[in-house]
Amino acid sequence: MLEDALGRQPVLAGEQLFSGRIWDVERQEFELGGERIVREVIVHPGAVAVAALNELGEVMLVHQYRHPAGGTLWELPAGLLDVDGEDPLVAAQRELAEETDLEAGSWRTLVDLSPSGGGSTEIIRVYLATDVRELPEQHARVHEEAAMERRWVPLEEVVEAALAMRLHNATLLSAVLALHAMRARGAEPHAVDAPFDWHPAHRP
Repeated sequence: MLEDALGRQPVLAGEQLFSGRIWDVERQEFELGGERIVREVIVHPGAVAVAALNELGEVMLVHQYRHPAGGTLWELPAGLLDVDGEDPLVAAQRELAEETDLEAGSWRTLVDLSPSGGGSTEIIRVYLATDVRELPEQHARVHEEAAMERRWVPLEEVVEAALAMRLHNATLLSAVLALHAMRARGAEPHAVDAPFDWHPAHRP
């Protein structure tokens, strides 16, 4: 069976190089194959994202300016796991409400991903939300979210745009292609409480 293997080498020496608003950077030294190796690591809190699917087979997307990427990207509603002790599902439900004014009656786990495993500890859990409905009140949005567009887009249209290289957000690409493959194969998403042990805070 093809499967990633969880098992982190002990950090033999470490130093914090930078402390930021969202993530830190550490120099970490570890041993691998009898050799001591030094790497600079982005220590990230992780994140959640939501593929909200309505009864028409449309996915809720948000169009948000991303300064580091140099443009405005189509993305899934998402947010950081930066509240100590907050359950990832609760964080996902909060982000869906805050970014799109939606709530969902059914939640499953779609995919977990490591966007940059060679340099960052970030792990993202993507949930599939169905039985979606509008909330009675809209949330106030600030900063990049203030002008953020939200749009329901047919899943097949998102897949077509992904395959044509018109979309670039890694979480969106991973989620919609996984959802498309699952539906084509008749496979079911995972349980909402599937183990999240690749996230440092949720390891056994």
